[in-house]
Amino acid sequence: MSTAHPATTSPPRVAVVTGTGLAVPGLTLSDELLGTVRDGGFDPVTGLVGRDLRHKDRASRLALRAAAPALRDAGLLDGDGYTGPGDTTAVVVSTNVGILENVCSFADTIARDTVLGLSPLGLPQTSSNVIAGSVAMAHGLRGPNVTLCNGPTSGLDALYWARALIVTGRAETAVVIGVEPAGDIVTKLLGTPALDGAVALVLESATGAAGRGATVRATVAGCARAADLAGAVARAGGLTPDLWLTEAADDPAGPRANAVLDPAAGLGAASGALGLLQAAAAVAHLDEHGRHTVLATCGGPEDDGVAAVFLTGPHHTP
Repeated sequence: MSTAHPATTSPPRVAVVTGTGLAVPGLTLSDELLGTVRDGGFDPVTGLVGRDLRHKDRASRLALRAAAPALRDAGLLDGDGYTGPGDTTAVVVSTNVGILENVCSFADTIARDTVLGLSPLGLPQTSSNVIAGSVAMAHGLRGPNVTLCNGPTSGLDALYWARALIVTGRAETAVVIGVEPAGDIVTKLLGTPALDGAVALVLESATGAAGRGATVRATVAGCARAADLAGAVARAGGLTPDLWLTEAADDPAGPRANAVLDPAAGLGAASGALGLLQAAAAVAHLDEHGRHTVLATCGGPEDDGVAAVFLTGPHHTP
């Protein structure tokens, strides 16, 4: 006689943040996005040189300089290199104008000298995925490799896809980077001075982080994209935020929050890096307020959609 056994189900996988890193002029740590002031900070003149950056475009160099401190912050980088599971570590990059200067330079060369004037060393720099590829090769990250060039919501969209890779089991760890390099062509396109920097977050499965004794800084509790702000917030979970990080503080459809802040104000047009600057600021806030909930939103009525992400502190009670 056989005995029936109840079906067992595994608990849902959860994505958590274990590290952040910045390569933004004048800044060192993520709490400076919330107003903390320190002397010094990242200097592109001295920070974007070195043998490891030779023959790389500016966006890739910025991304590498943000990824390394994020991995180190997460306890995944030591003197011998990356210490995590390389085969299951993804790289997700958000950039909207990252290769614009490269493409325009190649176009000018072709117009002047035909294709015979092109250098094969620079050709990879005309691919939007060169940034994610550079980070993956530098640290031996052989998991999924994705670049998003998705307009104003791109940074939070990248966080969405990194979380999706983890909760579906496609990756155990993800390095998520938002990067935008400045330049004359970028400024002309955007019509305003642009950010010249990068920000990186390290996401892991909660079980993986616990297994190696990592400090959980935040949980990515919900991500969504919708046609408007109210719809995106509702689809992301509809939580009540203690802090709302946004450019759209005057939107009447915005949620009630104890505080509203634009952490990228004064940094220049952040474009594809905006959402991840918001997420890094959220992690810094949750380091101090572990029971809080933070909402980050990008996009508005003039864009093709709005993205929303809820992050909760390590001591948050649902």
